Formats: sequence, structure tokens, C-alpha cells
Amino acid sequence: MLRVDREEPDVEKIRLAADVIRNGGTVAFPTETVYGLGADALNQEAVMKIFKAKMRPPDNPIIVHVSSKDEVYTLTEKVPESALRIMEAFWPGPLTLILKASTKVPRITTAGLDTVAIRMPSHKVALALIKESGTPIAAPSANLSGKPSPTTPEHVLRDLDGRIDLILDAGPTDVGVESTVLDLTVDPPQVLRPGGTPYEDLVEVLGEVRLHPLVTAEREMGVEKPRSPGMKHKHYAPAAEVVLVEGLSLDGIVRKVREIASMHASSGKRVGILATDESIPLYDVETYIVKSLGSRSDPSSLAKNLFRTLRELDDAGVDVIVAEGVGMKGLGLAVMNRLRKASGYNIVKA
Repeated sequence: MLRVDREEPDVEKIRLAADVIRNGGTVAFPTETVYGLGADALNQEAVMKIFKAKMRPPDNPIIVHVSSKDEVYTLTEKVPESALRIMEAFWPGPLTLILKASTKVPRITTAGLDTVAIRMPSHKVALALIKESGTPIAAPSANLSGKPSPTTPEHVLRDLDGRIDLILDAGPTDVGVESTVLDLTVDPPQVLRPGGTPYEDLVEVLGEVRLHPLVTAEREMGVEKPRSPGMKHKHYAPAAEVVLVEGLSLDGIVRKVREIASMHASSGKRVGILATDESIPLYDVETYIVKSLGSRSDPSSLAKNLFRTLRELDDAGVDVIVAEGVGMKGLGLAVMNRLRKASGYNIVKA
């Protein structure tokens, strides 16, 4: 694990990590969203190491990270006008674009699809690593498949120690949830995974943008060939059982959370509650382990703390996590998408 300054990354450390990438190895590195596990996107054997280290299903495509917009042209058959507008508005940043893949991209990277997922991160360490490596970097989240995504280097180490070559440690990430994935191979464009770029912002630039039914699904839906990470397989889940309580009023949600927590506690289970700043005083901290995601008035705080708090509740040894639902505007949509998946769609309506 190499500590690097997030604003002015040490050139020698970046070169060392880039050497690992060029030689077909794996490097965990920070992005503005979560930590990614990177390998040379154009090297089939290197990408295979990502799947092996994460124990990732082979039909789950991997996002390719670039350090400039020009690199997109070598990875795709064509770049539509809508992509140019989107890149101008949101890159670098937490937005992934689905485009038709060129023959240069190995099929293992695209999970056998004829499309490729591309994004340009805004984190200076990520950009420096990609540029110094001289190749696009394939990078899913740097965690064991299905677990909560890592937002600190310690999370990466816990999941992947001994399974990868190097970790670049630049401290906690900023956004806390993965990038939004936007499919530009369909008309109108479609959000396949909500994330760090809010849906409302995409609509402002493109006009009509649709949400894939999975984005707001309240039950498990079958997907034969996922076009994006986060669509098919179990994701974001702690070891503990998760119950998600949704409702129109905070009072109603809190009452239902208390009821469910009490029921589990009375059967001898250790219960964690995933609350918010507004509700945390309403729970019995002597009986339950209570964590706050942040303020309901600031969805960015909810997103930033989500995976960290899920991991902290796991570390505390809880058997059940009862989580409050939040509003689905802005980054709240991504938070609720992750919570629903983390619960395995174990949703209770208040």
C-alpha cells in the first residue's frame, strides 16, 4: 500500500503503479466515487486477474477508465453527437457512457457484449495513473464481488489483501457511490445504473432520458445479459441481513424501524439501525447500534457515508440492519438503488 497525496500525487509512486499496470498486474486506486481495481483494459490476461481477485461473475462487464476524451475514439466504433455533449458537460466526473465497442477492446472486458462502458474520472490520482500507464484501465470497484463498495483503502485491504499487487492510498473518496451509467446506444438514452451524476442533470443536457426499470425496481428482476455493472448480480450487501423501511413520512418510517428492530432484538439478535441525522435521537442507542448516513436535506452526505456505515455495522457484529429509506431525488436515487439491492429487495412499507 502506497500513500499518495490526492492533490499532488508523487510522480515516483505513480510510475511504480503504472509499471504494474503495463506489466499485466492489478492496482487498486482511488476515484472520486469509490476505489477501483485496475488492470490494462486491452490486455486480456490482465483483465482476467480482476475477475479472479474479486471472484466476479464473468458476465458482469467492467468500466474502462480513460484520462482524456480523445481515448474514447480508439475504444468505440463511433462517438455520437449526444456523447460529445455529455462528455463536455460531465467529464471528468462520475458518469459512465455505454457506446459501441471497437475491435480493440477484448471481449472479456465487455463481458462478451458489443458495447463498452467508458468514463473519465476526476480524481487526480486516477488520472495520473491512467496517463502514466499509457493505456485505458479497466476497473470495477476494488472489493470482493457482492460486498459493499470500498470508499477507503482499508476497505480494499480487508477484501483483497493478498489477492492484488498494489494499493494507492489517497484517503477516503468523495462521492461514495459508483458512477451513473448512461446507455447511448439506445434512443432515447437510458440510465442503467444511478450514481454520482444525478438523473435530473442528464435531462437538463439531453432532454429525454429514460430510467431502466431496474433503477427503481422494488423487487428482483431477471436480466439475461447485463449491459452495465450493478444490473444482474447481488451487489453492495453486508454480511448482515438488511431490512429497508420505506414510507412517505419520517415519523412513519421511524415507527416501523423501531417495531422491526424490537422484534429482532426480542428474538436475541444483535440489531443495527441505519438512521439519518434527523432521526438518530429517536432511537435507543443503549439497545441498538445506531449509525447515521447523514442529513436528509443533503443527499450527497447520504451517498458519501452509505458503504462505510454498512461496513461499520458489519464490523460491529450485528445480525440484522434495519435501514431507513430516503427521498429519491438527486443522489437519493442512487442511495435507494443501493439500499434496495443491499437488502435483496427485503422492503417493508411504513
